[in-house]
Amino acid sequence: MYIFLQQYWWLVVSLLGAILVFLLFVQGGNSLLFCLGKTEEHRKMMVNSTGRKWEFTFTTLVTFGGAFFASFPLFYSTSFGGAYWLWMIILFSFVLQAVSYEFQSKAGNLLGKKTYQTFLVINGVVGPVLLGGAVATFFTGSDFYINKANMTDTIMPVISHWGNGWHGLDALTNIWNVILGLAVFFLARVLGALYFINNIDDKELTDKCRRAVRNNTVLFLVFFLSFVIRTLVSEGFAVNPETQEIYMQPYKYLTNFIEMPVVLALFLIGVVLVLFGIGKTLLKKTFDKGIWFVGIGTVLTVLALLLTAGYNNTAYYPSNTDIQSSLTLANSCSSQFTLKTMAYVSILVPFVIAYIFYAWRSIDNRKIDAKEMDEGGHAY
Repeated sequence: MYIFLQQYWWLVVSLLGAILVFLLFVQGGNSLLFCLGKTEEHRKMMVNSTGRKWEFTFTTLVTFGGAFFASFPLFYSTSFGGAYWLWMIILFSFVLQAVSYEFQSKAGNLLGKKTYQTFLVINGVVGPVLLGGAVATFFTGSDFYINKANMTDTIMPVISHWGNGWHGLDALTNIWNVILGLAVFFLARVLGALYFINNIDDKELTDKCRRAVRNNTVLFLVFFLSFVIRTLVSEGFAVNPETQEIYMQPYKYLTNFIEMPVVLALFLIGVVLVLFGIGKTLLKKTFDKGIWFVGIGTVLTVLALLLTAGYNNTAYYPSNTDIQSSLTLANSCSSQFTLKTMAYVSILVPFVIAYIFYAWRSIDNRKIDAKEMDEGGHAY
């Protein structure tokens, strides 16, 4: 039962992470603000398009962190507590985004609208790149060590220690972390452009968005395929189920896919949906539903990668300082009582998803156009 609960909560956390990557279309759209929005009218439509969805992304990010804290507290204390500079910059960029949406059109705005729009672009670049880099450490490892004997130290019962003074920024010194960060960034831009095509009624702007989809897809595929191929052919952090000893195993993540055909199927279906959504958007000029095919494909693909990182006796948060300090589902999870209690609470998740779907449909009952921007109302 305990093992089932551990795997169940890794599935929940992985699903939240996958949904978060999809919702980064908000950041991707913001990063395109000055690339596509050459006029004030176009920029206003783009900001209002993403501005009606940014709460979904921010809420999912917070929920993702909260779920990790409740289900795998040792990861939370190690990563969020040790790599705090990385996470603080991510959170600050999202707070900057929220402030920018709310204040750019307020009366008495001293900084000017363009300054706040620049803040949105900063969030659109920093958020996806750093989140992608953070996720990459699930495969490449981080510089930390664990000493559980410190739990008995009444003066300083700290069991997680970061191995250097960079506290998370050292992740950017690993080229493969940067490569996945760039892959997530260009994917977010693809999703953002597809969302504008679906949400904005302006032919000139949507034509620019289709070109952005094409250009950013090429860069996304280069970085994403490079990371995936390297990960599949490299050594992985395996766990001996009998002794819980952690060791390096050749082709570990490729082996995980082979030994978990359902996860492999999710990955392949996700990739096919992403390519189909992008391809049909580029080939058929009247097609505007690409965001849904690419969005669902993104969720399935990221979900499969995260399941591969944690399932099948794999250390999901490897330590490059002390391999035996690497975190696994078994050595980093909450108590059985906690996981079981939260499992009952998680029954409410489908109702929350249903509410989000309803709210989304209500907000997008018609496309944004220049007329709506001129009429005012709730416009950013």
